[in-house]
Amino acid sequence: MTPEPQHAPTEPAQAAPPLLRQRGSNHVGMRQFNERVVLQAIRQNGSLPKADIARLTGLTAQTIGLITTRLEDDGLLVRQDRVRGRIGQPSVPLALNPDGAFSIGIKIGRRSADWLLVDFTGRVRARHTLAYAFPDSQTLLPALAKHMNELCQSLQNDAGDLRDRLVGVGVAAPFQMGGWHKMLGLSGTQARSWNDMDLRAEVQAMTDLPVSFAKDTSAACVAELVAGHGRDLKSFLYLFVDTFVGGGLVINSHLHGGVHGNAGAVASVPLAVAHNTAGRPEQLLSLASLWELEQRLRACGLDPTAAYDERAMVAPFEAETQAWIAHAAPALAHCVVSGTAFLDLDAVVIDGSFCRPLLQRLIEAIRAALPIYSWEGLWPATLVEGSIGSDARALGGALLPLHANFAPDRDLFLKAAV
Repeated sequence: MTPEPQHAPTEPAQAAPPLLRQRGSNHVGMRQFNERVVLQAIRQNGSLPKADIARLTGLTAQTIGLITTRLEDDGLLVRQDRVRGRIGQPSVPLALNPDGAFSIGIKIGRRSADWLLVDFTGRVRARHTLAYAFPDSQTLLPALAKHMNELCQSLQNDAGDLRDRLVGVGVAAPFQMGGWHKMLGLSGTQARSWNDMDLRAEVQAMTDLPVSFAKDTSAACVAELVAGHGRDLKSFLYLFVDTFVGGGLVINSHLHGGVHGNAGAVASVPLAVAHNTAGRPEQLLSLASLWELEQRLRACGLDPTAAYDERAMVAPFEAETQAWIAHAAPALAHCVVSGTAFLDLDAVVIDGSFCRPLLQRLIEAIRAALPIYSWEGLWPATLVEGSIGSDARALGGALLPLHANFAPDRDLFLKAAV
């Protein structure tokens, strides 16, 4: 299937510079796969001695010795201090080298943009943020290049130059940045400037690094899958509450994108049955998005940006926040019940771009609203608080090129069983 050029995720335009070096053998592909399996075992389990790596991967001790030597030579693994006090010879744990590889994640949202520089362990090493009322493409595109270049240059300092360790850029943005433009108070021209744009191609023109693209909430789901609860949950619906609510879907430890890469598009879920004479029912985004909380705060003469930080939980903002929760929680509970009926999931993970106390209060209200609906014929869903927060979309974007270069299976997002 050929994806829609302006919306669906596309593959990088060029291959990433291989940090796992090609070697003179007829079995180069298998060697590289085994190297990735070893890296995966260490990424999932932390530093490990060679004997434990062999046990987890099923590879022989001799093979593990050859692989780990190559990975050390490539700068992807580092030796740690010997562990003593056990029976037998002291062991030397091997760990991922944080400086082994880097990637840049970019989140473009309706209220802000974020740039993250992420190292080989998934840790954020640097960040840039730009806030706005709504992104103007003529202003934001130059800013994308500027901040991306600054993050690249930050890898060059007195300690050395690590710019050649950058493996790619991952961009996370809504498929329809200009969607629902009347609700946002935008002109048709503003909406079309985004909806007609191939954002991945625009960013690719700014860099020689390969660029990946994903729907913003799918990227956030990737972050949860790789660095959060996805290590323990095999299948879950992911809900991310932002300016507009959105989501993603994980099935059997795989991110499920759907035909157009739009699986988990909960913003468009209708909240009632449509009748010919009654007009179209509201969608989930109209009640469960921070845009609605912004409007409540603005109507009271309060700063609407408080919806995204700790001010939302204190006077004079708290009263409007609680009123928003009272409307949002039953709507999100409706989404949870519907998702459970269709997908029979382990859990529903809920996160957002607001402060953690607000997330916790929202989840409590959703739990209280779930019994309002009939669960006959269904197994109740477990609600889980997301573990990443507002960085989830940019972090998920940064994980895409790291995964493409170092994970055993492109489709698993670092979830290969070892």
